[in-house]
Amino acid sequence: MSSSLKIGLGVVAAIVLLALLRFQPWRHAPADATVHTGPAAAGTRQALTVGFLPVTCHLTCPVTDFATHQSATGTRFDSQRFTDFPTVAAAIKSKRLQATFMIVPLAMKLRQDGVPVKICYLGHRDGSEIVVGKDDPAKSLRDLKGKTLAIPSPYSNQNLVLHELMRRQGMAEDDIKVRVLPPPQMPTALAAHAIDGYFVGEPFCGKAEMDGTGRVLYYAKDVWPHFVSCALVVHEDLIRDHPGQVRDLVSGIARSGAWADGHRLEAAKIAAPMYRQNQKLLEYVLTTPKDRVSYSMLTPTDEDLQKIADAALQQKVLQKPVQVSDLVDREFIPKDIQPADIKTAAR
Repeated sequence: MSSSLKIGLGVVAAIVLLALLRFQPWRHAPADATVHTGPAAAGTRQALTVGFLPVTCHLTCPVTDFATHQSATGTRFDSQRFTDFPTVAAAIKSKRLQATFMIVPLAMKLRQDGVPVKICYLGHRDGSEIVVGKDDPAKSLRDLKGKTLAIPSPYSNQNLVLHELMRRQGMAEDDIKVRVLPPPQMPTALAAHAIDGYFVGEPFCGKAEMDGTGRVLYYAKDVWPHFVSCALVVHEDLIRDHPGQVRDLVSGIARSGAWADGHRLEAAKIAAPMYRQNQKLLEYVLTTPKDRVSYSMLTPTDEDLQKIADAALQQKVLQKPVQVSDLVDREFIPKDIQPADIKTAAR
């Protein structure tokens, strides 16, 4: 090796070493890392990290984050953005995260696998659509025979409703090719013709509409009234060790939902930077039509969860029946849910 090459490599190595020492990347988690903040030091305000995906099913998470950062009392909630559900599941299994929004069948699966989690509240009602290409002539699911549709997870309610709709229309299990994709990738995949459609929570359906690449074939609310996709899932260790934090969290989520239902444009303004989405897109999906997604009636009922559990068992997403009474904990839901007092002008 020539002396000049040795000198050049030495300079590069020195620059890399100086950069490592300067920025110390091992000390900083990436933006989407599954790091649980946990309680602060004794005598100071406690903080809790809560996981969410950038879907409107999880809107009350960033809204509650915003609300508690305006206040100096109670628990402070730091919302942690994820882009796929397997990462969320791994985080709560390892206890790097102790509270998160999650698709309900996945919470059921974790519980059956011995992960001690409880559903403490729902994230939304409705808010999911089946989208196809803008120029696709399909008028029913039957018209998509032989085509490829994406879903966010095998453990998603979208998967369950998709197969229920296929059964209603007399279709076989393999008449549609089902592909799992992280929600943020779906609009791009549709535009590139890598898939023929998808079934997912907003705003990724509205994005295809606004981009001129897709259209809604079915609203979930018209297939499964009061459709539920996601719930607030809490680790039992947090419930046991810090019930006050859980009470603050559930109350905050409930009050944020009541506020968001009546302040949709303001909720879009709060969520847009946390979702890394265009504010106009969130405004569109929260208002067009207004009942596209709802944040009312979010106390989980046995009927809600049993319907999901039965569908998951029929679809073989779950291998054995779910004990709903063992899965849900309604202890922390406030009896009188009033809208949160949120001032968006502070942003």
